[in-house]
Amino acid sequence: MIGTLLRLGYLNVRRDRVVLALTFLLPVIFFSIFASVFGNQGDSTARIDVAVVDLDQSEFSKKLVKALTAEGGLRVRTTDNANGTGAALDRDRAEKLVKDGRVPVAIILPKGFAAGGLFFNQDASAPKVQLLADVSDPIAPQVVQGLMQKVSFTAAPASMANEGLGMLEKFGGPLTAEQRKSMDTWTGLLEKQDATGGTPGDGAAMGLPIEIVNVLQPAGGNTNMVSFYAAGIGVMFLLFSCAGAGGALLEEEESGTLGRLIGSRAGMTGVLLGKWLFVAILGVLQLTVMFSWGAAVFGLPLFDHVPGFLVMTVVTASAAAGFGMLLATLCRSRGQLSGISTIVILSMSAVGGSMFPRFLMTDTMQQVGLITFNAWALDGYIKVFWRDAPLLALWPQVLVLGGLCAAFLVAARLAARRWETL
Repeated sequence: MIGTLLRLGYLNVRRDRVVLALTFLLPVIFFSIFASVFGNQGDSTARIDVAVVDLDQSEFSKKLVKALTAEGGLRVRTTDNANGTGAALDRDRAEKLVKDGRVPVAIILPKGFAAGGLFFNQDASAPKVQLLADVSDPIAPQVVQGLMQKVSFTAAPASMANEGLGMLEKFGGPLTAEQRKSMDTWTGLLEKQDATGGTPGDGAAMGLPIEIVNVLQPAGGNTNMVSFYAAGIGVMFLLFSCAGAGGALLEEEESGTLGRLIGSRAGMTGVLLGKWLFVAILGVLQLTVMFSWGAAVFGLPLFDHVPGFLVMTVVTASAAAGFGMLLATLCRSRGQLSGISTIVILSMSAVGGSMFPRFLMTDTMQQVGLITFNAWALDGYIKVFWRDAPLLALWPQVLVLGGLCAAFLVAARLAARRWETL
């Protein structure tokens, strides 16, 4: 008897492809996504784009820029164009690159920063190196700061030796002739390394004075991450709700109501458009509630960004509603729709950035994420709430989401032809 029950259970699972996918395919997909994101953090291909502005133009600052350019973990740009053409960057243009999201960090080497002591005996009144950062990405500024400390040592080891020598004489008295000779020999070797671009080893940096400046929120606060999670979670659950609402077509098919609707003056096209419009309006309300809750409880600056929010919400909800119509027309039952939508939406959300920010991913994974609905919607909300972008700057996201909406509806209409032949 038990053997018979096991056989029946096996046959039921084998026939239900959705159960098979949820049992075996979805875990593998999620494992692969997380392994690709977090398992390759040491991959040398994951590099950080930085802008560098050298206002000092000293021998040391030039060596520092050269060392930064040679650093494998960075992609350095010092001109308006990423390919090295155009005018040299100044502070304002570098800051704009950060605010526009084109680089996460801009390094400003102020005039005179190298004159106040670089490693040991620093002058507190001397200007500090500044990292203009979008701190909504908490990783990049810290990585760049660490690499700055590293290359500051490797760029001019002789300067560090001279400063150390001066500090020894200050606190320990004049050196003996033998000590002075040994130090001069060591300094000469380091100067030779300076000239040949050598590296003294893997020693730790000795404290180049660096200041991280939040250029997007000068007054502080953490509303950037609140807005990210409002958008990320909102878009993911919007997809689920639109897929569920689209399932009303399947219920009407089972009850016979759909056939009567198709036979009316509206026809199949009118039925689909009416369902799509209702689901889109429902999606707009859902996102509005999500962001309003964020504004009321977590300080999300919704009322400062109403026009951009409305534009992104309308196109996002419209595209999500079209996606829900497509899934409903492709599936044969509510159960099938539930299983397929779970697999597809969770996978899209993981790759597209709804579950964790795409800036934590490698360059390759970030590019892969652009094939998903979520990535374009989130990029639009990021422009609105993080970067205070004008409405015209949203055109790429609006164009892509609008195109996806049209494509989903056309595909849904083609798939719905099966109901017209019943």
